Amino acid sequence: MAPQVEEHDTDAAAQAPTAAAGLGLPALRTATMPSPSAPARRVWLWAAAALVVAGIGAALYLQPWVARPVAVLVEIVTEGPATRVLAVNGQIAARHSVDVRALVGGRLAEMTMEEGDSVAQGDVLARIDAAGQQASVQQAVAVLDAALIAQARAEDALARAEALGANIARTELEAAGRALQTAMQDVARATAQVDQAQVLFDNHTLRAPMTGTILALYVDPGQAIDPATILMTIADLGDLIVEADVDEAYATRITDGLPALLQLAGEDAPRPGRVDFVSQRVDAATGGLSLRLGFDTRVRAPVGLTVTTNIIVDERAAAMTVPRAAIAETAEGATVFIVSDGIAAARAVTVIDWPAARLIVTDGLVPGEVLITDATGLADGQVVRVAVP
Repeated sequence: MAPQVEEHDTDAAAQAPTAAAGLGLPALRTATMPSPSAPARRVWLWAAAALVVAGIGAALYLQPWVARPVAVLVEIVTEGPATRVLAVNGQIAARHSVDVRALVGGRLAEMTMEEGDSVAQGDVLARIDAAGQQASVQQAVAVLDAALIAQARAEDALARAEALGANIARTELEAAGRALQTAMQDVARATAQVDQAQVLFDNHTLRAPMTGTILALYVDPGQAIDPATILMTIADLGDLIVEADVDEAYATRITDGLPALLQLAGEDAPRPGRVDFVSQRVDAATGGLSLRLGFDTRVRAPVGLTVTTNIIVDERAAAMTVPRAAIAETAEGATVFIVSDGIAAARAVTVIDWPAARLIVTDGLVPGEVLITDATGLADGQVVRVAVP
């Protein structure tokens, strides 16, 4: 059987929508997207063109491919008075002070002074229980009394022997003389024992070794002490000084007689002073060098008070100084930058290194030059502009 070919009636197909319309059914139509209008397309094109033009204009104005000048702060190099000062902290101390210790051990029976009391040399400060030593003194005295009696008897015996003259044998006379010498030696030994016992007894009474003020007491009555125990500290508060330490790096710069400004904690103005003593030995543990500074006028202050000490090491009537930040360390050494025709020019200089915000320049600068005050990140020949502070 031959295949059947289905034939379509084109007229019927064309009339189908009409029939469907006649039957009241919705007609099927192909949906189409609205195309943008011509005016809208032109607005978008103009906006894009404006953005491109603005970007080109900004690039031409900013010119990022061109090195921009670096803003720097500057100062004019001038000469003027300059002072090198070494600042350290110290403490008030008494020039003369002593820690009082007992010469013998025992129980502390009595304290006759209190902290803050003024004492004169020789005043009784404390007493140690001396009952045992007092018995030793009495025993030594008894031995001395017996020796004195024996010596008196020996003297009488010798006197009688000498009175007999030729009626006594020479050996007996000599024996009486030797007995007297022995008795005298016994008296001398007994006397020494009494003196020694008395000294030990006296050592149980502590007396002030100097005139001053009791700064501190470290023991209480009834406490057992020995010769290593510090009982109290006495100081002469009429002559106060400042004790301080400086780093060994400046040991050779500090000498006796240097002027100083000493400002006590709690005071607004410094007091004039001077370096009185410089130790000749550096502490190996701390690397510090001990100093003592005196006040030009008498000062009343508590011992241990903090004192800000500014030692004037060098004073110059005319010197050039620069900020520490203006100095860069390069392979050539200390270097600063001078502004010349908008260019940062490197300049090697010689400075006195010192712990201060400004350093003295001894060579390499000329008064009137424009110095860049901060050399951080600068290079020789870099384009710069002076910023307004």
